[in-house]
Amino acid sequence: MNNLKQRVCLLVAIFAMGLMVHAQKSDLPAPKTVEQLTKENEQLLRIKNDWPNFGRYRDANEKLGMPAQGESRVVFMGNSITDGWIRSSPEFFAGKPYVDRGISGQTTPQMLCRFRADVINLKPKVVLILGGTNDIAGNTGPSTLEMIEDNLASMAELAKANKIRVILCSILPVYDYPWKPGLQPAEKIITVNKWIKEYAAKNGCDYLDYFSSVVDDRKGMKAAYSQDGVHPNKEGYKVMEVLATDAINKALKKH
Repeated sequence: MNNLKQRVCLLVAIFAMGLMVHAQKSDLPAPKTVEQLTKENEQLLRIKNDWPNFGRYRDANEKLGMPAQGESRVVFMGNSITDGWIRSSPEFFAGKPYVDRGISGQTTPQMLCRFRADVINLKPKVVLILGGTNDIAGNTGPSTLEMIEDNLASMAELAKANKIRVILCSILPVYDYPWKPGLQPAEKIITVNKWIKEYAAKNGCDYLDYFSSVVDDRKGMKAAYSQDGVHPNKEGYKVMEVLATDAINKALKKH
């Protein structure tokens, strides 16, 4: 009788373990497709071999060439917010001497590395520098606010040394990053923006305040201007375009 009870208990235990394993397996994410794995591998190889992503605009820069006589070229330097701008609003750039040099996901050290190739060598009269939010999100590792400020200052100094008028742009408001939740970036962004404004005033740069026009009462971006709370939608870019146009016109008069 005791042997029978032991066998029953053993079977129940095995059955329970099977249920637990099944439950654990059901919680696992779906396996990635070959296409997804290939894309991830390509991204890792690119980061390994070309961390600043010089290759992104190498051919485009060569094709663009030097500004025509009398051309007031303007370069937009940034991350995905700048990268997505020309995709969302190509009409804003069409027929103007505006050059978009944003790269999605980039942090300010990556922008600084390619600043000479993607800005200075293009001989613009004005550059708009918009970056820092991905640093706060930790896209390329831990970053202090001082590190962000140092990189922005270095880009501004390089531009000024090459007689390029600098427009330092405020970081857009973010309540939370969808790809890395819980970082509480709102106050950090406000702190960096305060530094940007003060640095611009002290160092002969122009300050472009996007933040105030799109921020909500949570210190994030207004829902009307963004689907994910980080990247502007068409309406968000419309707001930015009015502000950028005014800032560019003023900067060109000072050049």
